Amino acid sequence: MKRSMKALVAGTTAVATLAFAGGAWAEQMKIGITQNNVGVDSYQTTYEKAFKEAAAANPDVDAVVLDAGGDVARQIAQIQDLVQQNVQAIIVWPTNGKAVVPAVKKAHDAGIPVIITNSNIAEQGMPFIAAFSGPNNIEQGKEAADMMCTGLNGKGDIVQISGKPGYTTAIERQKGFEDELAKACPDVKIMDTQPGDWNREKSQRVMEDFLVKYPQIDGVYAADDNMGVGALNAAKAAGRAKDIKFVGATNFAVGYEAMKKGEYYGSVYQSPIDDAKNALQTAIDVIQGKDVPKMNYFKTPQITEKNMDQFEKPAF
Repeated sequence: MKRSMKALVAGTTAVATLAFAGGAWAEQMKIGITQNNVGVDSYQTTYEKAFKEAAAANPDVDAVVLDAGGDVARQIAQIQDLVQQNVQAIIVWPTNGKAVVPAVKKAHDAGIPVIITNSNIAEQGMPFIAAFSGPNNIEQGKEAADMMCTGLNGKGDIVQISGKPGYTTAIERQKGFEDELAKACPDVKIMDTQPGDWNREKSQRVMEDFLVKYPQIDGVYAADDNMGVGALNAAKAAGRAKDIKFVGATNFAVGYEAMKKGEYYGSVYQSPIDDAKNALQTAIDVIQGKDVPKMNYFKTPQITEKNMDQFEKPAF
């Protein structure tokens, strides 16, 4: 069956909706997704593209694709709008894991299963979701800590650039890293932690301040490679990059390239394409009544210069 895609405007949210002409609408699963902030980085842009492609390729899916633009209030309004549209499942990439809990509860109370994608909801929201689909961010933090330990031979002074405050992924990756570092190599000390808000330019400024403040920095842990490369750029400009081990998470193309040059020590490989496809399939499985793990993680292995030839360069 041939289908065509058309854009719709969803009230004040002014967002794109995917609908498919032709076919038996009654048999389609209407699935809504509200994303965190598509334009903030290439990971989220690639995720949205992959999600739309996966939905368009499935004749049984009618997908309503929304973007909160990083605005919590807008995301709450989008969740409420999806409830009014009587979708069969709602996928939420939370702008803030705590702030979205009341809206997620309303969807749950309306009998609509909610799947959280990529970044988890706060603990108090867990009873109201059908499943989480995404990476295990605690484990990613641990993997990064293990790489840092290896890179520094178990001893050194480091700084940390965390993600956006209040964002569950940022909280979990920081916790996983700090807990594992203290356990695995207590002689590696974190001198300072500042947020980079998932932004490369801000992270570069944070690192510039670190370089002024600390004459000796042995390592940098950034909660994603976008921020890690920002820190690397600051260190290169100051002539100090060769003395610092850079470890990140969510291996971006820029991190992959820096790793290939020997400038970036390690990261955690995470595909936004797998992330998007996993979220959509989880929603489909929930709608169809299949047995779905509450925490439906996909694998995110370590990547370093030693094994990077086993991984494709990220498409984001």
